[in-house]
Parts: sequence; structure tokens; C-alpha cells
Amino acid sequence: MLFVIVPIFAFANAGVDLSGMTRAQLTTPVTLGTAVGLFIGKPLGVAGATWLAIKLRVAQLPSGIDWCAMLGIAMLCGVGFTMSLFIGTLAFEFAGSDYMQSVRLGVMMGSLLSATAAILVLTSWKFPKS
Repeated sequence: MLFVIVPIFAFANAGVDLSGMTRAQLTTPVTLGTAVGLFIGKPLGVAGATWLAIKLRVAQLPSGIDWCAMLGIAMLCGVGFTMSLFIGTLAFEFAGSDYMQSVRLGVMMGSLLSATAAILVLTSWKFPKS
């Protein structure tokens, strides 16, 4: 039940007004930049930092975890609701409500894409036999 309530609570508190939304709102630079940053940027950063730490021998992948699983975990990092909305609020504090609507929409799009991609990758990953 928790996996249903928390996303509904987050969605309700995001403040996105979906009534009267147009296709143009989905393709504004702020919306697309926010969505791409969450969907591509965060997983690249997490996977890249992990790869670098492993190559520098600062860390190692846990036993039973391969790079496919690591990619799925990195994709989960793109589901960044709270801090993304907070940073968007700080960035566009004085720019007007149109920008904030675009940030909120981009956060929702990026988070939804990231969650979907992570689910696809992690459900296709074969868990090691114990």
C-alpha cells in the first residue's frame, strides 16, 4: 500500500495543474531540460562516478551485482522529486509561474521516464542464484 500512497501524495503536492495543458508546454526548453537532466544526466553522473570509483579502486561492486544492475540502480536516481522541485523553485523564484509550471512538468516527466526505464532494466536483470 505504501508504494501507492507515497507517489499519489507526491503528485498531489507537486502543484502541477494538468487542466488546459497543451503540447507546447511539454516542449518548452525548461520542461525538456529538466526532464532530460533527470532521465539522462543523473544516471550518467551516478554510473560514471561509480565506474570511476571502481577503476580507482576506491570501491567495488557488491557481490552478485553486475553493471546491468548498476545501470538500473543509477536510473532510479532520476526519480528526483523533492530536491528537483526545490532547486527549480530557487532557480526560477522571480521568473514567474509559467517557468515553475514547466519545472514541475519536467520533474514529473523525467521522474516517470526514469522509473519506467529502471523497472524495465531491473526486471530484465537475472538475479544470481543463492
